[in-house]
Amino acid sequence: MAHFTVIGLGRFGLTASLELIHMGHTVTGIDKDEKLAEQHAGELTQTLICDATDEKVLKDLNLSQSESVLVAIGEDMQSSLLCTLNLKALNVKDIWVKANTSAHHTILSKLGVSRIIHPEEEMGARVAQALNYPMVNDYLSLGHGQYIVDINLPSTFSGRPIQTLLKGYVNTVSCLVLKRGQHIEQSPSLEFDLIAGDTVILCGPRESLIKIAPRLER
Repeated sequence: MAHFTVIGLGRFGLTASLELIHMGHTVTGIDKDEKLAEQHAGELTQTLICDATDEKVLKDLNLSQSESVLVAIGEDMQSSLLCTLNLKALNVKDIWVKANTSAHHTILSKLGVSRIIHPEEEMGARVAQALNYPMVNDYLSLGHGQYIVDINLPSTFSGRPIQTLLKGYVNTVSCLVLKRGQHIEQSPSLEFDLIAGDTVILCGPRESLIKIAPRLER
């Protein structure tokens, strides 16, 4: 379980926050709109009413305790950029920012944030999945809690069979494809040995995939 901070509790920020909580994480939600923050106080781990464009205010929040900070401020590009600059000044290492326009994106790219997001409303859940499972290149929901995920394997799995990765979940999670450079191995056996740089595509229920995730930490 990790802790995340989401700044901006509009539809996108709230969706990401609730999905992270659904995954078992804790979330601090921040918004300068008192009514909005109070409205969702019972749904998030913690809600704070403050102006994220004020560096002194952010400094008091001890954001270093957060795994990542998501800046989900809406249409106010100036506020989004000021907030991002403040987070950089406070040496917050993992900053994800919602961009609304190409100009917004261009400026954020110059600031060196970890990731720039161009979301539709429903993309909040997808960003939460990526935060929770950062080694995943991409994923596809099949419905009913089933997912296909594309994963870069860490070097720690080199020389070990696929069954090591899936240990305890071979009845629920299957390896559909193994990619090794230009070579693609379809439905590789559990005894197939892995090497550094391999990518695997797994299919299974979200609960099982999340439990496998700690094995993929580099």
